[in-house]
Amino acid sequence: MTERVVLAYSGGLDTSVAIGWIAEETGAEVIAVAVDVGQGGEDLDVIRKRALACGAVEAEVADAKDEFAEEYCLPAIKANALYMDRYPLVSALSRPTIVKHLVAAAKKHNAGIVAHGCTGKGNDQVRFEAGISALGPDLKCIAPVRDYAMTRDKAIAFCEEKNLPIATTKKSPYSIDQNVFGRAVETGFLEDIWNAPIEDIYEYTSNPATPREADEVVISFKEGVPVAIDGRPVTVLQAIQQLNERAGAQGIGRIDMVEDRLVGIKSREVYEAPGAIALITAHQELENVTVERELARYKRQVEQRWGEMVYDGLWFSPLKRALDGFINEANQHVTGDIRMTLHAGRAVVTGRKSDESLYDFNLATYDSGDTFDQSKAQGFIELFGLSSKIAAKRDLA
Repeated sequence: MTERVVLAYSGGLDTSVAIGWIAEETGAEVIAVAVDVGQGGEDLDVIRKRALACGAVEAEVADAKDEFAEEYCLPAIKANALYMDRYPLVSALSRPTIVKHLVAAAKKHNAGIVAHGCTGKGNDQVRFEAGISALGPDLKCIAPVRDYAMTRDKAIAFCEEKNLPIATTKKSPYSIDQNVFGRAVETGFLEDIWNAPIEDIYEYTSNPATPREADEVVISFKEGVPVAIDGRPVTVLQAIQQLNERAGAQGIGRIDMVEDRLVGIKSREVYEAPGAIALITAHQELENVTVERELARYKRQVEQRWGEMVYDGLWFSPLKRALDGFINEANQHVTGDIRMTLHAGRAVVTGRKSDESLYDFNLATYDSGDTFDQSKAQGFIELFGLSSKIAAKRDLA
């Protein structure tokens, strides 16, 4: 029986060439699988037909936008997930979504190998292969660019030799990955970390320096889930899409950072994630109102670890699943409304309202009607600082 390989297929030059390249290198039949996570671009049926024209024995396409938003982006919003306190895990979240479809296709078509188009230098090879091994421990992984030295020059030559139905002339100076949760841009002149980004690299966001009217928005949550925008019900996908448009129009969500890659190098990345940043900002503030202090403090530690695990490709790991349980429990009372002003590249919270609020006006006020018994503060401070006081007497002796 001929070996079968399931290939993560984007419809671009590299993965189109990979179909024939893998067949020649391994003698295997290739099944192409394309997953729509809101990256835009060509119609899925066009991509499916191209895969077949490039030599795939079968091609599957999946509209996974809602799945991606609800099962992958939503947990990140609940976790306030920002890798290195800045990056909302745009690419890292899409990989396990794609992996799930690749493994399902491998089982369906009795394929023993899964292939992807990643290089040997980035994080995505780890995310794909760690995820594949978690969902399909018996599956093998190959990466033509990494394993078979499929350079771009060789890919173009192969494409022209085989007369494959894909353009080979247009080449962006950047490496770009995008989905509904955001957009990542790297390489080209950005590799010199002294060079400032230029406006040409941005698509999801307008220039925040351009004068424009501010946009006020009210985001409603139920147990950590965004359920309405300005009082109109939305799905998670719709919430992200609408805020991509509105926050993006105000230049919100631009991130230029040097990040620590899993493979041990530092890499300069420019991100656009207007909807993600607006939603996480709103969710964080609603947690400030509704989550008890000690739980909130501990959750911040969990959030950092959760974000690191997802960045590192461990979405399907036992610890990640256990942390999900904690995060969901911590979101039980995160219900209410957050009002924000979107303007000049910033999403600024201006109002909070929740039936689950722990904010007590009568305890917080400094005016008449204050119910906080200030007479108890002196004894509290004495006991709270007692251990430090005792140690200080010893150390100063």
